[in-house]
Amino acid sequence: MNQYLLAVYESGGTVEGAPATPEEMQSFMARVVALEDELDNAGAFVFGGALHGPDAATVVRGGTGLDKITTDGPFTEAKEHIGGFYIINAVNLDEALNWAERVVEATNHAIEVRPFRATGRIRDH
Repeated sequence: MNQYLLAVYESGGTVEGAPATPEEMQSFMARVVALEDELDNAGAFVFGGALHGPDAATVVRGGTGLDKITTDGPFTEAKEHIGGFYIINAVNLDEALNWAERVVEATNHAIEVRPFRATGRIRDH
């Protein structure tokens, strides 16, 4: 089983199609919860989450023998940034793209799909 990152991108602090009212937010969250249940029931859901904005980021630089430098803000300044993500199990890219289409349907957000290689311990169905 392969794993893929489904990344949700935001642009300029807003997400195209983001809910504007409490009612739209409630509908949005119901669609997201239903999608996450479907991912979990299919054995595809590994984990996911939402990120705070780039203004909440801190970057640490330096390595062995080098002075550590800590700076406020994102690693790179960009108009677009990752606002949230899922890590999923999928047989292949086509299956991951099918799940990405479902995420787009549920969220109205553009989704970037990338193969994911875990480098630590991770739950796998």
